[in-house]
Amino acid sequence: MWDSTAAGIINFGSKPSKKEQIYLITEYPGPPWGYRGFLKIKAMQKITPFLWFNDQAEEAVNFYTSVFKNSKIGSVNRYKEAGRGSKGQVMTASFQLDGQEFIVLNGGPQFKFTEAVSFLINCETQEEVDYYWEKLLSGGGEESQCGWLKDKFGLSWQVIPGSLSKFLADKSPARAQRVMHAMLQMKKIIIADLEKAYEEQ
Repeated sequence: MWDSTAAGIINFGSKPSKKEQIYLITEYPGPPWGYRGFLKIKAMQKITPFLWFNDQAEEAVNFYTSVFKNSKIGSVNRYKEAGRGSKGQVMTASFQLDGQEFIVLNGGPQFKFTEAVSFLINCETQEEVDYYWEKLLSGGGEESQCGWLKDKFGLSWQVIPGSLSKFLADKSPARAQRVMHAMLQMKKIIIADLEKAYEEQ
C-alpha cells in the first residue's frame, strides 16, 4: 500500500537498503520495524529533464521505454476541455529510463530540440553501442559525427563507449591524438578502430 508524505513515498513492503534505512531514520521515524512491516521511502530526484514536444509526447514515452531496459511509465495527465491540446491528448507524462526520471509535455510547435542539449549513453561493449545506435535511429533518426545522432523526434544522443574517455585522457599525447583523429572520422563509434589507433606505434 502506497501513501504520500512530505518525506516521499512510503511503501509497506520489503526491507529497505542501507541508504534507504538512513533516509528513513532521519526523515521518517515511523512505527517500529517488524510491527507493520518495513517502511520504504523513495526520495524525489533532485533534477529531472523536462522535454517539450509539439504533440508527440505519448509516442516518445512509448518509444524511449521500449529502447532502454529497466524503464517504466509513471503518471500520465491528459488535457481536459481547456488547454493547448485537444481533449484526451497527453499533457504531461513521467517515465524512467534505466532509473533516470524524465517528464514530457505536449506544449505546441513553438520550441524545437537542438544539438546544444544531448543525452550521453555510457556503453561498455560494441554490442551495446550497436544496440542503442540502431534502436535510436529507427523510424527516421539521423546519424551525426563522433557518436552523436538525432532520434526521430529530433532529440540528440551520444552513444559513447567508456574506453573513449580513457584513451583520450592517456598520458601519452601522441596516443590521445591518434584516438581523437580516429574518432573524428566516425559516425557510430567503433571500439576496435579506437583500440587500433591507440596501440599504433
